[in-house]
Amino acid sequence: MILFWGLIIAGIVALVRYIGGSRKTEGPWVQGPQRPEDMLAERLARGEIDVDEYKRRLELLQGRR
Repeated sequence: MILFWGLIIAGIVALVRYIGGSRKTEGPWVQGPQRPEDMLAERLARGEIDVDEYKRRLELLQGRR
């Protein structure tokens, strides 16, 4: 009896994950891997780094140093 209910619960969990997982891979809100330059620009926009830090790190990413 315990095995029966365990299988029922596992089946429900698997179904919910399958249905819920399919939504995450569709639509414009899903972002793929970002370039490091884009991530750096986002940090600047959020105010995590200042302009000087942005320029310095951008130069490092582009191999100018």
